[in-house]
Amino acid sequence: MSILITNIKQLLQTRNHNVLKVSGKEMKDLPFIENAYLLIEHDTIVEFGKMEDMGDTIAEKTIDATNKVVLPAWCDSHTHLVYSGNRVQEFIDRINGLSYEEIANRGGGILNSAENLQNTTEDELYNQAINRLQNLMKLGTGAIEIKSGYGLSTEAELKILRVIKKIKHDYNILVKSTFLGAHANPKMYKDNKDGYIDDIINQMIPTIEKEQLANYIDVFCEKGYFSLEDTDKILAAGVKHGLTPKIHVNQFDALGGVALGVKHNALSVDHLEIMTPKDIEVLKGSRTMPVALPSCSYFLSIPYAPARAIIDAGLPLALASDYNPGTTPSGNMNFVVSTACIKMKMTPEEAINAATINGAYAMGISNMYGSITRGKKGNVIITEEIPSYNYLPYAFGDNNIDTVIIHGKVIE
Repeated sequence: MSILITNIKQLLQTRNHNVLKVSGKEMKDLPFIENAYLLIEHDTIVEFGKMEDMGDTIAEKTIDATNKVVLPAWCDSHTHLVYSGNRVQEFIDRINGLSYEEIANRGGGILNSAENLQNTTEDELYNQAINRLQNLMKLGTGAIEIKSGYGLSTEAELKILRVIKKIKHDYNILVKSTFLGAHANPKMYKDNKDGYIDDIINQMIPTIEKEQLANYIDVFCEKGYFSLEDTDKILAAGVKHGLTPKIHVNQFDALGGVALGVKHNALSVDHLEIMTPKDIEVLKGSRTMPVALPSCSYFLSIPYAPARAIIDAGLPLALASDYNPGTTPSGNMNFVVSTACIKMKMTPEEAINAATINGAYAMGISNMYGSITRGKKGNVIITEEIPSYNYLPYAFGDNNIDTVIIHGKVIE
């Protein structure tokens, strides 16, 4: 199947030579072509340029994008899409004044989700997850990372990862899988965290390697969850079994987790609501991508990651949704981009770069995703008729997407 998109008002993120990420001042540059065309054959971008240069290009399907903007599909590098049920009551509890920590101390939070998931069949878990995924694809997400972490037992963590593996097989979207067994200490190990860490290292990780269930390993490095020492031990075990590190850090406290992530050559360090000058300095010269999750800050009313300080220090930054039942019950990357502009003072160019090419880098896929480049995958968003790409973050409450194409196929 070939698709030709014509009369594009603005074709964004056009790069004749592939880049893997953009950093610092580069993030303000979003290359685009006005009055453009784009040709996708099978699942690959094969040509693009100005309409006047299109010549006699033809395709099996032609889409007229007059007055519409076309850009790469969103690359969401941090989600917890496979979970069971919801945590609406905790939402009400927070409205009534309870903090995230207070809810967790009462048996809520991650432990609540884990208990729910442990009592959910694999088939039901899969059905809930694909309903969410189908909605996200219509909202423009064309590649996604999904973490475990709401199981907190060997059986339940493996159940999540097997559901993710089935989603990879069944759906026309690139999925990266992350093992996050170290998301919280389960109830059965309440007074024996070392025992749970032993299970993670000696039971879960070897099975994950044997069954090829994950690409990455992640740890929630935070007070009351997993210490620097715990995190160091778990990440090292994951690397030994072929898992690339990622890490949840600096959501509530700056403990030194960013430096630990860099030490382990982590692909990304995620959250970063609380950052010190030392954290920013240690990221310079590393391969590690800082990832901000503004929807989480919005939902919990906690600080936003200091995007300006990170970018102005010459670093890259990615944006992701953190879709999960407790702190971010939305995977809408359009809202993420808008919130980054409104609350984190990122320019539209920076936010779009962060949610496309840098988001792809944070998933290890920017060689094939995240920009309009010949030879990359045909993953694009076609907007409704809008004045310019600046309108996307401006009109934060509207769905301005007309058509989504993933791997060369129109999402129905």
